[in-house]
Amino acid sequence: MPFSLGVVSSGRYLHTAGITARDRSGKIVGPGDVVAQVQQCFNNLSDILEHVGAKFDQVIKYTIYVTDIQHFDEATRNVRWPYFVDRPAATLVEVSRLIDPEMMVEIEAIAHLPNE
Repeated sequence: MPFSLGVVSSGRYLHTAGITARDRSGKIVGPGDVVAQVQQCFNNLSDILEHVGAKFDQVIKYTIYVTDIQHFDEATRNVRWPYFVDRPAATLVEVSRLIDPEMMVEIEAIAHLPNE
């Protein structure tokens, strides 16, 4: 199983908004390519974590929203796994659509931050 069913924590947290597969200029990366979109979402999550001084080992929960759950297979798992040393809790949800019809994936995360 590539995730934990629950993680206990206390302290400060980062709750992200939905992270989509947009590059720094706002252009959608990988229209029609779920693997490219998952990769871009995790790249964007990495940037957010870095901005607050956090790393992927501090992510305790993430949720992935997809427009077609059939696209999630070994290839998308191979994109996600290298980011996580531990296995955070995770949820995968199929939705009817996202804000832009070219978007196939949206990810949100919760990270546990060290006390200041």
